[in-house]
Amino acid sequence: MACPLKNLLFFFLFTFLPFPTTAQTYRNISLGSSLTALKDDNSSWPSPSAEFAFGFRQIAKDGFLLAIWFDKIPNQTIVWSANGDNLVPKGSKVELTVDGEFILNDATGKRIWCTQSAGSGVAYASMLNTGNFVLANGNSSNVWESFSYPTDTILPSQTLNQNGILYARYTATNYSTGRFLFSLKPDGNLVLATTRFPQNTPNQAYWSVKNPNIGFRFIFNESGFMYVASKNGSLLSTISSNTVSMQDFYQRATLEYDGVFRHYVYPKSTSSSAQRWPKVWSTSSSPFVPPNICTSIMESTGGGACGLNSFCTIEEQGPTCQCPNGYSFIDPEDERRGCKQNFAPQSCGETSKEETDLFEFQELNYANCWGGDYALFEGVPEDWCRQNCLDDCFCAVAVYNSRGQCYKKRLPFSNGAIDPNITGKTLIKVGKQNSTVKWGGGSITEKKDNKTLILFGSIILSGSGVLNFLLPLITYLVVSRAYSRKARVCQPYPVISGMNLKHFTYEELNNATNQFKEELGRGASAIVFIGVLASDNGKSVAVKSLDTSVRENDLEFKAEVSAIGRTNHRNLVQLLGFCYEGEHRILVYEFMSNGSLAGFLFGEPMPNWYQRRKIALEIARGLLYLHEECSSQIVHCDIKPQNILLDDSLTARISDFGLAKLLRIDQTLTTTGIRGTKGYVAPEWWKRLPITAKVDIYSYGILLLEIIFCRKHFEAKVEDEGQMILADWAYDCYKQNKLHELFKNNDEAMHDMKMVEKYVMIAIWCIQEDPSLRPTMKKVALMLEGTIEVSAPPDPSSFISSIL
Repeated sequence: MACPLKNLLFFFLFTFLPFPTTAQTYRNISLGSSLTALKDDNSSWPSPSAEFAFGFRQIAKDGFLLAIWFDKIPNQTIVWSANGDNLVPKGSKVELTVDGEFILNDATGKRIWCTQSAGSGVAYASMLNTGNFVLANGNSSNVWESFSYPTDTILPSQTLNQNGILYARYTATNYSTGRFLFSLKPDGNLVLATTRFPQNTPNQAYWSVKNPNIGFRFIFNESGFMYVASKNGSLLSTISSNTVSMQDFYQRATLEYDGVFRHYVYPKSTSSSAQRWPKVWSTSSSPFVPPNICTSIMESTGGGACGLNSFCTIEEQGPTCQCPNGYSFIDPEDERRGCKQNFAPQSCGETSKEETDLFEFQELNYANCWGGDYALFEGVPEDWCRQNCLDDCFCAVAVYNSRGQCYKKRLPFSNGAIDPNITGKTLIKVGKQNSTVKWGGGSITEKKDNKTLILFGSIILSGSGVLNFLLPLITYLVVSRAYSRKARVCQPYPVISGMNLKHFTYEELNNATNQFKEELGRGASAIVFIGVLASDNGKSVAVKSLDTSVRENDLEFKAEVSAIGRTNHRNLVQLLGFCYEGEHRILVYEFMSNGSLAGFLFGEPMPNWYQRRKIALEIARGLLYLHEECSSQIVHCDIKPQNILLDDSLTARISDFGLAKLLRIDQTLTTTGIRGTKGYVAPEWWKRLPITAKVDIYSYGILLLEIIFCRKHFEAKVEDEGQMILADWAYDCYKQNKLHELFKNNDEAMHDMKMVEKYVMIAIWCIQEDPSLRPTMKKVALMLEGTIEVSAPPDPSSFISSIL
């Protein structure tokens, strides 16, 4: 059933478009009034509600900013400023002259800023409750207002017309014009773009909402709704929306110095004592745009999100700039200026080859620095790529990916980013003498082998032939005993041969789980409990206890330990240990704080489109590892949302390997009884055909459709029978170009229908009845990444309904 888009549009228009509000109480500022910048002086002009204030704020040792700020909260956040590029000293004065001009002069009387409103009939000024500072004439019409000249922030009831611009601050504490802008362009498109920085490089848009020739005004209304409207007021595109009341919250939307446009709220409650805006808020989309600035800014000229020779990564607090090993920030107070080398570069003279022993590589996984390549080699092994860069005095960085491509780059390198969606690794050539890694504001000292150091020290200290003999011998015995003691302390229980797994006693796990009281979830033959390991600094774990009354559980236990015990991948849940004691069969996993993908997909609120795409790719990468990168190929056999868990950062982890099948390197198929969960089971299971890794591809295809549309694969309680089976309905809508009918209240995905269509096509390829038509997991991952094109899939409808 199609979404009632027309009704939805009218709802937005009548609910969110700005209408005249009740008259505000004005606290007029008369002609001839002035304020002086004085240290430790809070003189300002407040709004009638006292929620905003206009005046001077000291933001540097000898520098004052003429500004507007939130005045009722502990962190008096600045939302507008007049002289960010030119701070004024103590004694400077702002004055509303008798001629109606608003002037800022420094302490010597030099004019710094003015409104150029003389002769416009200004009768008074006023700081309004909206956060707008106005100059008004005798008819109370605004002659000048701060809302028409925003700096980095927009407030509720404020609009940006065509050519309206927000400029980010330079740094968190420097209010001069920064590196990024937010603008409604004359062509009607809303964009985030770099400014002419550094070295006057051309502006480059890194995020946009297309409204060609009709986008007239960007509006932020009091309900927290931000959108672009046409000249006649109709809604064109939304930036954020809201379904709850904002009456009890202050709001602002700010283009931060890191280039991210964020929507903030802060409780008006007088009991709130937070020193910062406590949450970034939005419901229908990511709480900020772009969702990942590290990979959004890819400048052909310029340094990217963090400057030259630097890497950008997204952490909980936002984008962070980091210098690689052997590099340091050019300006520690301004990390986005980039990084400089702290070691002598490799020379290109006659001794160039001899100097290769003086250099090594720092390896960064999930990293890239786009652009600036001067050489590309394809189909080469990683060791060859490393050696080629090491032998080349011009090569400062090599980027190697899973397709066997080796890119070589000179200094300075640009657009550095670290992100889980990046495939391949970046190899940075550094001098070996640099033993300190400058990384994320800290330093990590490279550890030397204790035994080598002690032996080396013994040789240096020995002063005679006897000492030369005895000291190394004593050292060897001491070190051997220390290592033996360490081994006994760290491994109190035996491990399975070839696996780094701990053997827990039942008593340990009974105590860790408080007698198996707090249940996380349960299946047909197992219950999962949360536990805390006293032996591991209170680390939280998930303890899976298999039902001993189920005869097959011993086989399932052994299958799970065998399958996952030797794996190590960021998109697989890590098995920490087990208990195989008497009748007890218990598995101990790392704890996933955000539960299963099922709860995330089908709960409230709906996860945003960016998160869903990220999760789909992470699951694909986990399966690719199982199918092609393990010593023994692992077929999971039970891929479904309940078996995908989410960690603290919402990274997807494949779990529950109880039904997994291991295949030798030379073995491509197996035959066995039906395994898996109804609705996700591939046709070859019930046809009793040989089983290959393609059964996981089929299950992944069904799961991918669920991720795309946030809907279960089968729903009996629908009015239209044609919508009961998601795969059937999705294919029908795909063929009829009606994929939008599958979405409910998902504006973000609706604005990215080309990507939605591509993901649906990938899913349909995965659920082909003939296993040979299904792509490999490697090809699926490449299609999701956009590396290879996705062709139109054939019709799968002949078999989907027959297997449910």
